[in-house]
Amino acid sequence: MRSVATLGLVLLGPVLALLTFLVLGPLSDLADAPGLRLVILADMVYILVVAALVLREVARIVASRRARSAGSRLHLRLTGVFTIVALVPTILVAVFATITVNMGLEGWFSDRVSSALGNSVDAAVAYSQEHSDDLTTDTRALANFLNLNRRATVLLSDGDLRQLLSQGQSRIQRGLEEAFVIDGGGEIRARGESSYLFDYERPSAPDLAAARDGELVLIEDRAQNEFRALVRLDAFPDRYLYVSREVDGDILALLDETQQTVQLYRQLESDRGRVLFEFGLLYLGFAIIMVLAAIWLGLWFAERLSRPVGQLAGAAQRVGTGDLEVRVAEEGGDDEIAMLGRLFNQMTRQLKGQRDALIEQNEATEARRRLFDSVLSSVTAGVIGLNEAGRVDFMNRSALRLLQLVEQRDSGLSLSAAVPEFAALFERLQKSTAEAVQEEIKLTRSGKQESLLVRMATRRNADGRLEGYVVAFDDVTQLVSAQRMAAWGDVARRIAHEIKNPLTPIQLSAERIKRRFSKELPDDDKAKLEEMTEIIVRQTNDLRRIVDEFSKFARMPEPETRVEDLAQLFREAITLQRAGQPGVRFAFDIPETPVKAELDATMIGQAFTNLLKNGGEAIETLQEKGAPVGHVPQLRGALQVTDGMAVVTIADNGIGLPADRAKLFEPYVTTREKGTGLGLPIVKKIIEEHGGTLELVDAEPFEEGAHRGAMARITLPILSNGERA
Repeated sequence: MRSVATLGLVLLGPVLALLTFLVLGPLSDLADAPGLRLVILADMVYILVVAALVLREVARIVASRRARSAGSRLHLRLTGVFTIVALVPTILVAVFATITVNMGLEGWFSDRVSSALGNSVDAAVAYSQEHSDDLTTDTRALANFLNLNRRATVLLSDGDLRQLLSQGQSRIQRGLEEAFVIDGGGEIRARGESSYLFDYERPSAPDLAAARDGELVLIEDRAQNEFRALVRLDAFPDRYLYVSREVDGDILALLDETQQTVQLYRQLESDRGRVLFEFGLLYLGFAIIMVLAAIWLGLWFAERLSRPVGQLAGAAQRVGTGDLEVRVAEEGGDDEIAMLGRLFNQMTRQLKGQRDALIEQNEATEARRRLFDSVLSSVTAGVIGLNEAGRVDFMNRSALRLLQLVEQRDSGLSLSAAVPEFAALFERLQKSTAEAVQEEIKLTRSGKQESLLVRMATRRNADGRLEGYVVAFDDVTQLVSAQRMAAWGDVARRIAHEIKNPLTPIQLSAERIKRRFSKELPDDDKAKLEEMTEIIVRQTNDLRRIVDEFSKFARMPEPETRVEDLAQLFREAITLQRAGQPGVRFAFDIPETPVKAELDATMIGQAFTNLLKNGGEAIETLQEKGAPVGHVPQLRGALQVTDGMAVVTIADNGIGLPADRAKLFEPYVTTREKGTGLGLPIVKKIIEEHGGTLELVDAEPFEEGAHRGAMARITLPILSNGERA
């Protein structure tokens, strides 16, 4: 019954389409209005019913596809194929019919007709433009003639001006109908030959204003069939040359008529799309009926074709999930579906046997591999395995992190290509007879220099034949830095101890010498003595300041931590530096809510102040060496909270960081001539005492194409909500 209903519904579509065509076409005179409405109503009902059935069937297919039910993919593909088969001919016929109708309309709106109308407009416009250009040239020539005579004769009356105007008017090759000299109010001061008062048309105020600004004003008076020109006479005070020339009014009228005709033609041409739209709408109505009937027939046929494959597809899905015990019912016959069922059962039996054997073999191998990967992935040292040719075939996670390598990209590369800094040590291992070599190597990644202790060894099999190499390395940057900081601290303590003791006796001795001998010496010698003793006292104070810096670096006090608002401390440091650096633009993003952290407010404030001051000094250094054009001194930064940590960034657009930026944290290393080199080491030590980190990286340009400065990034632990110190 379903099949009969489907075929009946499909056959009803062409019948309705034929009936609609007859009512609208050959039988339109015989069909009355109620009959036409009844046929169109039947078409609408048919379209709605079939569209609803098609949408319901498509929704069911999509739901089955999403549920990954058996045979849903094949059903969907068959439906798509039948839909395309129904749509493609319809679309092709629609395109062909539209092109045919369009070609019929092309005869009405051909390029030849359009070109002829366009040429008429162009000819009239060219005539008008020619007269405008000639009038402009003649006006400038006559104005220059009057200006030259004025400069030659200072005392020139209006009567003389009239003679000059007539004389200049006669010299114009193409001739001017009228020529007047007027003042700024439009009153005539002189007129040339054949220039009469009753023909005079006073120029408008905007035209006089434009001419007063030095512009040559062209006036088209189509009612009088005249073109006029108005220009200021530079040699005369408040005088303007006002000339006119007669033009052919018929041509100007023709220009207006032609433009109106072209506008009407283009309006008719634009309505050509409406005709095509009405034709397409009629065709679309017939097409929808036929396409819906064809799609419904395709859906019914696709369902009948995909149903026998459903069980086999469901079994294949279960095999895909790992169930090799599944079997399908083997149907009788020798067709492709029956053969596919028998081959499927044979395949599942073979797969089950092979899988059982592979599981037994892989269990032992997997256990050894997990142990090996677990050990190498857990160690903090980097390990790289090389084959016999020196190419990378293994890297653990620490190696990828320390060297910033990418496993998919760098696997298979030679060691010299993957890590160029290791090439010299690897070449030494290959040339030597030793089984292992070791060396401390410095390398730079992301602008940060690191020290790695690298050890390379050969890897041989039981017979002693070379199988490859093993490269092991560890980051000793912090260890080396700590050793240097400790050494510098010891040096600072010794220097402070040796220098600070004699400073006070030296200062006191100089003051006593000044008091003792200043009274006994003459005035000249007394002044020299005071000058020398003041130099000794001043230099002693400078040495004492340096010694205090040494002592401060050597003996940093233990932080006295309390719960403080880190955002408020950062905000106070910025306010202080904004007053001390008035020429620098500050732009910082600090949250309004408190950021609680356990810290020493004085030491953290000192760290913020030093970094902000360093940014301003970097900008000063750039300006001293020559800042780029348009450089605006700026300090930018932010305070952000993420994953229980506060990240503070301070960026400048100053001189930037040197290549060996890691040494900036070492004592007495500075890029400024007046710097002591203790600011950054002290800041780093303060941050580390609070359990944080300090990094120096290149800052992103503040504007496109702007100078690239430096950025300090501080990471400090904070207290989460509800956490107590």
